[in-house]
Amino acid sequence: MGNESHSIHDFDYSLICEYFASLERQGPGSPEVTVRALSFIEGLTTESRIVDLGCGTGGQTRVLAGHAPGSVTGLDLFPDFIRIFNANSQAAGLSERVRGIVGSMDALPFAEEELDLIWSEGAIYNIGFERGIREWRRFLRPGGYLAVSEASWFTESRPDEIDRFWNEAYPGIDTIANKVGQLQQAGYVPVAIFILPENCWTDHFYKPQVPVQEKFLQQHADNPAAAGLVAEQQREARLYDRYKTYYGYAFYIARKL
Repeated sequence: MGNESHSIHDFDYSLICEYFASLERQGPGSPEVTVRALSFIEGLTTESRIVDLGCGTGGQTRVLAGHAPGSVTGLDLFPDFIRIFNANSQAAGLSERVRGIVGSMDALPFAEEELDLIWSEGAIYNIGFERGIREWRRFLRPGGYLAVSEASWFTESRPDEIDRFWNEAYPGIDTIANKVGQLQQAGYVPVAIFILPENCWTDHFYKPQVPVQEKFLQQHADNPAAAGLVAEQQREARLYDRYKTYYGYAFYIARKL
């Protein structure tokens, strides 16, 4: 790919889905971080309605369901992810209260004020943080919670290479302070914000991709698009290692006014 800059969105969605389907997580995170974020949320009962938007294959959803009462619905655009999600939920003995459905986060199939908790780890960027928190708010009951992890700048300025990369890949990236301001303007009370540890990127996201990449390239020999997708993921890992001081994911937990 030379020195060309690409985003994951430049690749065929079927290839993206195949690549990430065998991973426990489709983005940075960890079971410990999921549990920590959940610890700031109060008042959940066996009657609570929880949704995980952009759930992928449900690695974090099963952790969520294991530590929170109520029913959990995972929603994702990719049918293959949801097929794996439901199979894994059944294998974990969670199928009675955890189910996955195919759907889009910009057209949620829920009633107004139906939900007690909206969860989304590393996926709100698909609709955009500011748009997502505003549009999803009407589905939360008064006092309901929003919990999302989101790519965020840790500093006000950063080197040109990483600034250009992220602003091309996701123009909605912003500082933590500005994200908190957007939550307040959208009608939420910020409850907790914390930065995900480095191992959420290295141990739980980039390292598990290494054996997947080898198998993926073997299965798609002589496919330039497959080679390009792997090269881009490797490039992202190098960029994180070089510039992790300047950016990462932050978890934002907020309550609807």
